[in-house]
Amino acid sequence: MQVFAVDIGGTKFTVAAFRDGQMLYRESCATDRSGGPQSMLRDIQRIYRGWVDRYSFRADRCCIGFGGPVDFPSQTITLSTHVAGWEQYPLVENIKQVTGTEVTVDNDANVGALGEAVYGAGKGLNPLFYMTLSTGIGGGIVTGGQVYRGADSFAGEIGHINIVPEGPRCLCGSNGCFERMCCGLWLERDYGKPAKELFQDKEFVERYVVHLARGLKAAIMVLNPARIVIGGGIAKAGEALFTPLREELNRQLTPWSRARRDVVQAALGDDSVLYGAVVLATQA
Repeated sequence: MQVFAVDIGGTKFTVAAFRDGQMLYRESCATDRSGGPQSMLRDIQRIYRGWVDRYSFRADRCCIGFGGPVDFPSQTITLSTHVAGWEQYPLVENIKQVTGTEVTVDNDANVGALGEAVYGAGKGLNPLFYMTLSTGIGGGIVTGGQVYRGADSFAGEIGHINIVPEGPRCLCGSNGCFERMCCGLWLERDYGKPAKELFQDKEFVERYVVHLARGLKAAIMVLNPARIVIGGGIAKAGEALFTPLREELNRQLTPWSRARRDVVQAALGDDSVLYGAVVLATQA
């Protein structure tokens, strides 16, 4: 099967071509926030048609991981909390016109969870909780090889639990959300430095993991996952982040709980969602 995989995030979007689970081509572009969905659609069309012309690549299926809530049964975008213009945008129909094939869309964390469960750090582990820690924060749950989406496609939206109830205002309208306290967008706005630079400061990391562990504690207590896999740009800090995070989790977790505290970096790096799109295509 040939799959055209699309990963749409708040900072960048990436597309890739796969044949039988093997990546053939890949390209990333910065998200044009002012240009909205139409600008991104033009770039996706340019890339796809370029691959058709140069390599005779034609997809049998296209699957998309979108950086925001998606109503999976109706295959519609709910909204993006980071980029304007996506509310109820007919993404599936437009991409179908570009590729001439069937298209499936899901929340990017759900798709990333599938990628890590089948190809990455969650292989053979059940249930798996995957969290993307990047421009925003999202979560995906895989159990029995399938995404658990909940009754209304909102399961896993850990980014908007309140970890500091009287904390600063989040883009969602609430206060002290996990995303507001820990995501890359707000770290740069609050500290005036990119996350990559902040995570070179050991004292900053020690303060940061207090909030990060508080959010992950909720996932552990509710889901008791076999493993938590963290992907996204901030996870690239590696053990400078994960070692103090594990230590802080052990301090915060309820003493009588013997729930696992197995937290690791995503094995697929920036490509968790792309590989998850291949799994989603197979399931579709």
